Amino acid sequence: MLSPAATADTTARHDTLVRHLRQVLLWPLRLMPPERAEGDRRPPWQLLRDLGGRSPWREMVDEYTGDREGFHERHYNEFVSFLPVVQRFLYGDGRARRGEQEGSSGSPMRVFRRHDISGLRVVPRPGDAPVSLSVVHLDLYFFYDVDVVLLNVEVAADNLPLTQVQELLYRFGRAYPAGWDAQGRALHCLESLEWLGADGQVLARSDTQQREAFLAHVCEHRAPRVATHWAYVLEPLVSHHSDEEGLLRYRQIEYYRMPMMAYLSLDDPRALKRSDFVRLGLVTAAAEDTQLPYGDQHLADFEQRYCYDRFWSGAGAAPNTRYLCNGHALVVVGDARSEFFGCRDRGVLAQFRHQHFLLFLIAHFQKAALLMFSDRLVEALKGLDISRPASVKRFKRTIRDSFEVFLRFTHRYWFHEISDQAQVRALFQMCVKHLHVDGLYAEVKERIADMNSYLDADSLRRQANTVVRLTVVTIFGLIGTVTTGFLGMNLLAEADAPLSRRLAIFALVFVVTTVLTVYTMAKSKRLSDFLDALSEERLSVWSKFKALVAVWLPGRDGGA
Repeated sequence: MLSPAATADTTARHDTLVRHLRQVLLWPLRLMPPERAEGDRRPPWQLLRDLGGRSPWREMVDEYTGDREGFHERHYNEFVSFLPVVQRFLYGDGRARRGEQEGSSGSPMRVFRRHDISGLRVVPRPGDAPVSLSVVHLDLYFFYDVDVVLLNVEVAADNLPLTQVQELLYRFGRAYPAGWDAQGRALHCLESLEWLGADGQVLARSDTQQREAFLAHVCEHRAPRVATHWAYVLEPLVSHHSDEEGLLRYRQIEYYRMPMMAYLSLDDPRALKRSDFVRLGLVTAAAEDTQLPYGDQHLADFEQRYCYDRFWSGAGAAPNTRYLCNGHALVVVGDARSEFFGCRDRGVLAQFRHQHFLLFLIAHFQKAALLMFSDRLVEALKGLDISRPASVKRFKRTIRDSFEVFLRFTHRYWFHEISDQAQVRALFQMCVKHLHVDGLYAEVKERIADMNSYLDADSLRRQANTVVRLTVVTIFGLIGTVTTGFLGMNLLAEADAPLSRRLAIFALVFVVTTVLTVYTMAKSKRLSDFLDALSEERLSVWSKFKALVAVWLPGRDGGA
């Protein structure tokens, strides 16, 4: 039985309302090379754009490339938050239009948005009442020269209990179930999810409770099956292992839990317990008590590792604002009574949806791109068969292409610092530190460099072998050339012979010379060993003779 104090505390938690919630999902996926006609080099976003009415996605003309009337102060604040090199990545140079050469002066990032999905209805756990959320944004982010796409989903709701919000943060954004319990219910997922149209009609439903469908897919394809509600959102993009037809195909590249951002506006953030911040910062399920979700020793340094408390005070424009970041998630909690915290143009909400979203996007894009490079290297090695010249050529071409693309990625997309603003810089560093992006970059760079060094060494080895063969042929051909051309003498005086006889002699000499040249090439390795032995003064005449005889002995390796 709970004590009076514990009962009061639990009641207080039930009464804690999140006045405004924003949850942002960012799902990185790898784009697979499409099967297209020869000579078709259109980038993925061009393929999606060319589908026209067959696709619900439309390319965004954003505030930086559209009309001046759509450019507001929050967009200016977003722009000046980043260093110039990052500005060129995000926005391009000048007033570049889409008609210019791809990746030249325009932004190397392309954004597509669909407007047919306006809301969703979810049931977090069995027996819970349905919760309705509005869909703010539903975007796809493409990047020039990198086969990665990021799905961005932003949803909003008002006046939800804190425990319900914790469940939404924990359960929403899972590509497929991690497993099922003894009753056959999907673990850690929403009980149900429905995408809604503008008039409230149901466009797609989740199927995470259909265990057999997921089991059969993994058994057949050795790859997870994406839940139907997420597959619907991504259409016309289709899973690489799907039986559906689609020019644009994707493959999972990270953990099945999508990276997540959240904005929580409360009446009194100071009333939250440490356990609440732990559950929000580490994105764990809600609980009816104030117990920590993990051991005390594991959470001893929680505030130092995961909290950015520069504004966690009673002073300032947005008092009692706390940022929580574990790499996978970036959560901001603040005071709903603060006008600046909820301001959509200049305040924390505007920063969350602009500057903080972009720094989160950059960190996860970098990680996804590096994982994509790693996947490509593994696939290149899997497809290598040194006994097949076509396989070797394909392997070399893949490694060379990966090296070139990685070089362009490094100079276009790789940043250690993205801003001189203390808050943006600190949050970005927290993200990349928890994601271990720097270590992943060093590992991928080393792997690509090793493979490229191998190709260079192999090319030098082949060139050296070619030089050896040509040298052997030249040496032995020199003997015949000097002999037959000595003082210009002709052993056979056939200059005045009939044309037919001269053509027959020419053909005979041509065939004999060709056969001798080819035979010399075939024996060039062993003949090279004989020439090495012949030039070695310390070897006896008998040893040199044995080296000559070894040229025609079977089963001898003439050297590398």
